[in-house]
Amino acid sequence: MTAISGSAAAVTGAASGIGRALALELAARGCDLALADRDEAGLQAVAAEIGKGPRKVSVHRVDVGEPHQIAEFAAAATSAHPALNILINNAGVALLGQFNEIEQAQMEWLININFWGVVHATRAFLPHLSGRPAAHIVNLSSIFGIVAPPGQTAYCAAKFAVRGFSESLRHELAIANSSVRLSVVHPGGVLTNIVRNSRTGAGIADNARRAQSIERFDAMAKTTPAAAAQRIILGIEKNQPRILIGGDARFMDLLQRFRPATYWAVLQRRIEKMANAGK
Repeated sequence: MTAISGSAAAVTGAASGIGRALALELAARGCDLALADRDEAGLQAVAAEIGKGPRKVSVHRVDVGEPHQIAEFAAAATSAHPALNILINNAGVALLGQFNEIEQAQMEWLININFWGVVHATRAFLPHLSGRPAAHIVNLSSIFGIVAPPGQTAYCAAKFAVRGFSESLRHELAIANSSVRLSVVHPGGVLTNIVRNSRTGAGIADNARRAQSIERFDAMAKTTPAAAAQRIILGIEKNQPRILIGGDARFMDLLQRFRPATYWAVLQRRIEKMANAGK
């Protein structure tokens, strides 16, 4: 079990969404923070919101798609917080479009951030974490690391990869009797700006597609970032290897187990029903 009070955590993607909510909740529970994001102004706003209390907060402008920036972040974060014992790989992006509508460079951009960012950060922080008496790595996958809807080829490729990487590494750490624990998180629909901030496939000329995607996501996303953060922290405290967030994630996880080859037909009807109900 990893106690939150008295810990120090590195959080990527901390300027908004789940990352911001994690920063606020962790600080409220007595955790020091090394916050990373490309949005430096957003990071400063989060730090200001945490305030000048007893918690030590450092901010680091980092593009997790750049391995050298991740290495620099790890060095700076562990220098500022020698007792750092929690790493939360939360940063992520989205890309709108089916496989034939997105360019190879666009797919590589997403995978560099959503998958390789997780791998590079884990590699950069793991030597330090391994020296702590109790440490925890949290990797954000997605429910789209368990089910794979159309129009999400790049995103699903990255999130399935995060899941596989995390599960295998967790088993390796257990075999080695490491002090480092690892959780992989599968959120369902969480009310963040990830779809609003998504890039659009080069082969999509119709702006209405983007507006429709945002509208559908907003209609289906029922979990707040604060609720997601609280669930992740509970998973850290209880050392839960898999953390499902939201009733939709739990439903899709069960459906995939029972109908691994045919779940999409059921999900498509459910998604259309929920989207129409939100209009």
